[in-house]
Amino acid sequence: MRKLNVGLGKNSYDIIIGENYTEKFAEYIKEVYSGNNLFVITDSNVHEIYKNKYKEMFGHFKYTVYVLKAGEKNKHIGVMQGIYSAMIKAGIKRNDIIAAFGGGVTGDIAGFAAASYLRGIGFIQIPTTIISQVDSSVGGKVGVDLPEGKNLVGAFYQPRLVLIDSSFLNTLSDRYFYDGFAEIVKYGCICDKALFNKLTDIIKNISEKKNNREYKVKLRKKLMENIIGLIYRSCEIKKEIVEKDEKERGLRMILNFGHTIGHAIEQYTDYEKYSHGEAISTGMANMAKIGEKKNITEIGCFQRLEYVLKGLNLPTDIKYPEHEISEIMKRDKKSVNDGINFIFLKEIGNAEIIKMNEREIFE
Repeated sequence: MRKLNVGLGKNSYDIIIGENYTEKFAEYIKEVYSGNNLFVITDSNVHEIYKNKYKEMFGHFKYTVYVLKAGEKNKHIGVMQGIYSAMIKAGIKRNDIIAAFGGGVTGDIAGFAAASYLRGIGFIQIPTTIISQVDSSVGGKVGVDLPEGKNLVGAFYQPRLVLIDSSFLNTLSDRYFYDGFAEIVKYGCICDKALFNKLTDIIKNISEKKNNREYKVKLRKKLMENIIGLIYRSCEIKKEIVEKDEKERGLRMILNFGHTIGHAIEQYTDYEKYSHGEAISTGMANMAKIGEKKNITEIGCFQRLEYVLKGLNLPTDIKYPEHEISEIMKRDKKSVNDGINFIFLKEIGNAEIIKMNEREIFE
């Protein structure tokens, strides 16, 4: 078991990272919640896999499970009415707590429900995907999408606890297993060259590529052997950034490397064709290529980044119409009156924020 503390004064909380410790969840929850009424929000995919484990995880409480339809396309403001009504029916009061049990979509929705119900109740994160374990469960960004753009309605609302059990990752399909590594690559790119190099070395050492399936099996096995350390370091980087800039006034913006283009790709394809990690992977590769072209990024960064992303079975060259992507980026939550704060790499492990308009990025 490994522990990190996100130090935010009265909003501080622990991140507990381990493997196969679901029977201890109640023990940790009781450290931050003295009540009995627990409202668990999950999605249809996670529910189908873990519905027989609820008693083990939450049986010490009077718990209610609310099941969302899985998928980013369902992370819209229209789902909130059903959640609020179910919480009222379950007798959830201001001193009760929500448990977000699932991936990033579930965590965002559950966190927003906690931030807005009765003007704010407690919540904890129990992330089940790599993306949510290394990124979205930490830092307090919660919210929902509008037809006009991703995460346009939301809040900064910190959880009381994050419980990360790497055994949940064993149920992920290959696509969604590798999908999450886009965010780990991001952390290496923006501020930890050693983390980036570690991923590079793991990929290089899977030398036998008799067929794609064999490569994926060997790579997944090796990544899982290192997963606790990779999760820990990713969470450590994010917690250090959030401690310095909780509400994204400056430094925290670097966590958006690749995300402005990536989110636009997700919206343009109606959240159906590409996963979050696939879109962000292409966004990062594009920003490295654009940065080299504009003499912002050290030459060779794109090639190194492309090698790692492709090695992790992630795309780097999704095709999209630049004009339509530009229009979507104008509505991005990072957009301000005089441009968008884009994140460029100076070199691997070092990022900077540069403001420019949405069309200038493609010139």
